[in-house]
Amino acid sequence: MLVLELLFGVLMSLPWLVPHMGFTALFGLVPLLCMEKIARENGVRRFWLWHYSAFVLWNALTTFWVCNATVGGGVFAVLANALQMSLIFGLFRLSRKHQRGALPYIFLVLMWTAWERAYFSAQISWPWLVLGNAFAQSTRLVQWYEYTGTLGGSLWVWACNLALFGLMSALADCRWRSFTLWGRAASIVALFAVLAVPVITSLSIYRNYEEVSEGKMDVLIAQPNFDPYQKFQTLSQKQQTAILLSLWKPALGERGDSSRHLLLLAPETFCDDITCGEYADSPTWQRLNSFAASSANSSIIFGASTYETFASETPPSANARRLHNGLWYESHNSALCVDGSGSTEIYHKSKLVVGVEMTPYPGIIGPMAKKLGAPIGHCTGQEEISLLHPGGVPVGCAVCYESIYGEFCTGYVRKGAQLMTVITNDAWWGDTPGYRQHFSYSRLRAIELRRDIARCGNTGISAFIDQRGDVLERGPWWESATLSGTVNLNSGQTYFVRHGDICGRLSTFAFLLLLLNLLLDVVLKDRRR
Repeated sequence: MLVLELLFGVLMSLPWLVPHMGFTALFGLVPLLCMEKIARENGVRRFWLWHYSAFVLWNALTTFWVCNATVGGGVFAVLANALQMSLIFGLFRLSRKHQRGALPYIFLVLMWTAWERAYFSAQISWPWLVLGNAFAQSTRLVQWYEYTGTLGGSLWVWACNLALFGLMSALADCRWRSFTLWGRAASIVALFAVLAVPVITSLSIYRNYEEVSEGKMDVLIAQPNFDPYQKFQTLSQKQQTAILLSLWKPALGERGDSSRHLLLLAPETFCDDITCGEYADSPTWQRLNSFAASSANSSIIFGASTYETFASETPPSANARRLHNGLWYESHNSALCVDGSGSTEIYHKSKLVVGVEMTPYPGIIGPMAKKLGAPIGHCTGQEEISLLHPGGVPVGCAVCYESIYGEFCTGYVRKGAQLMTVITNDAWWGDTPGYRQHFSYSRLRAIELRRDIARCGNTGISAFIDQRGDVLERGPWWESATLSGTVNLNSGQTYFVRHGDICGRLSTFAFLLLLLNLLLDVVLKDRRR
């Protein structure tokens, strides 16, 4: 059992840790299913300890890096996420007691996928290890995500694992001998089809896909490389702005007289001296706006910690904090766009990081967090996605954590985004797999949306990604850098954008039906006794 548990942890972690190893997820769940079969046939008691520890191992190997930013948060993320996975597996084992054949396994697949879908919208949301994310560094295998989204990959992972497990079980139980020749051939062909057809389909889409270009835009990405833990201890905001502009200036000199609009891209939370509606009072805004004005036909998108003030006798929102004399303020993690004319567009990050930026279920968790001294997030996000318009081009700007939410990002395209940008600051985790995993998820968004993506990270990885999810150019890690490129604009919509997460919705509906069926089986069985 221990060997199977370790094998499960390693196989399921490789896709997140090693490039081009996404295929191991297609058989990485088999050891876990074998553990359950052995436990059931031998009457192993307290098997929940085995499958819970297996999920803890997988979570710890892939997301240990969260502890670099917050030890308590990292430990909680590993244990709580593993607990949810273990509860799902426990319900599957319950269904095995009351139902026979393939039905419990179908129940497991649908329940797992329904949970993944629910995780994308829950207040405590950590969908980092959604099974479909296993192919973020193997994007040529999942070009069909433009139809299914990431949860289509989750269903594929389960289908392959169950097909292989079923064949192995038939061989182990000697049932294989009872199969007719046609039965054996059908089993092998089915396994091959489940494994190979999605791969062949994906490679065909990849080879035949032509980049859509309804126009082009030049983009200049600045990666200033500021240590976020010492950002304001070693450098003033004025010095940081000077460094950012010094990265752009040489590339502007080489640009010449281009008729295309130039987008200058800076990272998340670059400054913290901007009050919403009073932009001209910010020295950083003044310098960036002036720089855009001096650079012909250009705009700047940059991240900022912004504030909004309200005059009210009572709190205007749950996240508002008191200033003085009836004044309150809200804080935002924002993306701003300036073009030198004095006008400013702003978008507030909507998908906020639990604990750091928002407190889930504030009426319950807020008081407990205060007593324990845990971090309490007070940021406020937008209720609806909005776009920025550098040079009049509708552009979506996913701020950091938002880029891991596939269906959420379709909202940018439905609003009309012809280009996607991602601004982030991944330095909190240090030189760990965390920033590489986060970067790779942008490649999945490029496929799902069929949009070019310009990604700017404070310390890396900054990059240009095309509509097939290929990385055209990427910057270094923990070095200042400038990346220059030309991106394609596209106004078309993929099936996934138009219809959303159909795989997740159908799985949820089917799971609820099977759950009702399971409950009826349990109740009727108890009555017979």
